[in-house]
Amino acid sequence: MKQVKTISVRELQNLAESMYGDIVKAVVDIDKRIMVIDAEMHVDEEQYLLENGSLQNSLWGINIHPAKYGTNDFIEFDSMINIRPRQQNMSRNVENLNIQNQIIEIVNGIVTK
Repeated sequence: MKQVKTISVRELQNLAESMYGDIVKAVVDIDKRIMVIDAEMHVDEEQYLLENGSLQNSLWGINIHPAKYGTNDFIEFDSMINIRPRQQNMSRNVENLNIQNQIIEIVNGIVTK
């Protein structure tokens, strides 16, 4: 598990192949604009960020599909850590389009071709 400032699509593909085959799990802190990747579970990445000063309300779990880079399917907004009734997010998906757009912007700023 590691926090990344930049990472290439090729590096993501290598991580995906070594873990799940086609996805990389990640947690994004939308306030600090940072991302942690390369853990078996989103909750581990979430815990890492919480231990390093992130706030729970700012953390969202996603799956990155390196093979789908450049498409709308590159980022999947699905994680158990996203179920947050107190934030009106009742499912595993990130339901708020504003938060989705923030995540897309952050990920696109970190992932390079």
